[in-house]
Amino acid sequence: MNKKITLSMGIVIGIILMLAVNLFFGESKSNSSASKSSESQERKPLYWVAPMDANFRSDKPGQSPMGMDLVPYYGDQGGGLDEGPGTIRISADVVNNLGVKTARATMMPLETEINTVGYVQYDEDKIVHIHPRVEGWIETLYVKSLGDRVEKGQILYEIYSPALVNAQQELLLALARNNKGLVAAAKDRLKSLQIPDSVISDLMKTKSIKQNIAFYAPQSGFVDNLNIRQGFYVQPGTTIMSIAQLDTVWVETEVFERQTALVSLNTEVSMTLDFLPRKTWKGKVDYIYPQLDTKTRTLRVRLRFDNPDFQLKPNMFAQVTMYIDDDRELLLVPKSAVIRSGISNRVVLAIGEGKYKSINVDIGRIGDNYIEILSDLNEGEEIVTSAQFLLDSESSKTSDFMRMNHQENNDMGSSNLPIAKTTGIITSLMKDHGMVSIDRAAIEEWNRPAANVDFLTDKSVDLTHLAIGNEVTFTFEINNGDFIITEISLSKE
Repeated sequence: MNKKITLSMGIVIGIILMLAVNLFFGESKSNSSASKSSESQERKPLYWVAPMDANFRSDKPGQSPMGMDLVPYYGDQGGGLDEGPGTIRISADVVNNLGVKTARATMMPLETEINTVGYVQYDEDKIVHIHPRVEGWIETLYVKSLGDRVEKGQILYEIYSPALVNAQQELLLALARNNKGLVAAAKDRLKSLQIPDSVISDLMKTKSIKQNIAFYAPQSGFVDNLNIRQGFYVQPGTTIMSIAQLDTVWVETEVFERQTALVSLNTEVSMTLDFLPRKTWKGKVDYIYPQLDTKTRTLRVRLRFDNPDFQLKPNMFAQVTMYIDDDRELLLVPKSAVIRSGISNRVVLAIGEGKYKSINVDIGRIGDNYIEILSDLNEGEEIVTSAQFLLDSESSKTSDFMRMNHQENNDMGSSNLPIAKTTGIITSLMKDHGMVSIDRAAIEEWNRPAANVDFLTDKSVDLTHLAIGNEVTFTFEINNGDFIITEISLSKE
């Protein structure tokens, strides 16, 4: 008996719990539905759009061709002066999900470093080329290898030349005749043939002609461009060898065409090399070549470095940094904020309240972290530095890339009327929602180029007689950032 009573009580309690649960969740669903209903009454979407393709629109919720839920678009553009064609609005949640970051345009000096590479070379101002001035044969060569170090006054080679023998004979004949004029002329000829003074003095004392004449190094340095060997026949124009110095060296490097205006003579530079990674050489820009390379579009720049310990060797590969010193304050934005292309340069302007628009800007100097803005942006304005490519892609579909409140682009005629009449071709039409997209013609009185624009329509406007592809004449006005058509008709009517 007790078991039956206990079982009955358990059944009763279970029924009561089920009723309570159903009542609770029923109220929750009812409240949720009421809340959603309230929201839908407050904000009714103009249309639904595919999250991955803004060109796919629908007048009711559903799924995109990619199987993704359509996103409602409410069309509340706001009322900022910069809002116009191409202005988009995204919620705070989407901003966070995209990782949108912004920064402000700031006036400050542009610290610029140009990083490039180059090759160490001899200082060509200190290279001496050794050429014979007579024909003859190298009887003895005292320099055997390329790169040999020589000292000033050291014997380089001995040459046998019939011309030198004849020149010595002429001096001896002049001395025998005791003719001072002939003696002076004979001595001048020997000097013009680069016969050392010591050889001439010895010839006048001993009266003995030398078959082989020795030639000496005119400066200390290292042998370069050694083109002969012992026994070679040489003649005027033959480069026997070159003697280069290494106490200073040149470094030939290149900079891009856009950087040429930043480089000037005596610009400070630093250099590192792989074989001594912890050592830095300091130098200056020594020469800027006058011609640009037509293939690489780069400009050659020559640097000079002191090399007292001869550690820098010709043909070494070097990493070079040029330090551009300029204290002028420029309007700068982070380098990552500018979307550069071969046609234009754009930034995504953060208007506020989740609204963004792509605009064209003119850029100037480019630094390591910042870019100079020359026009269409003011100090303190906020631009997007992260995820701007996604925002620009969406804004670019309808944007005219122009500032509505900028002095250069806000020339809307002498009357400043926010109303314009123009023509265009319908590209999208949603009659039930009073929305139409039109490829409109340029508006000359506003200085606005042709663009594809999304328009709302006044309640008095009838769209039933229109279709996609129709050429229309229409009048619209700007009201709180929205473009509202007040009159529209087929152009052929």
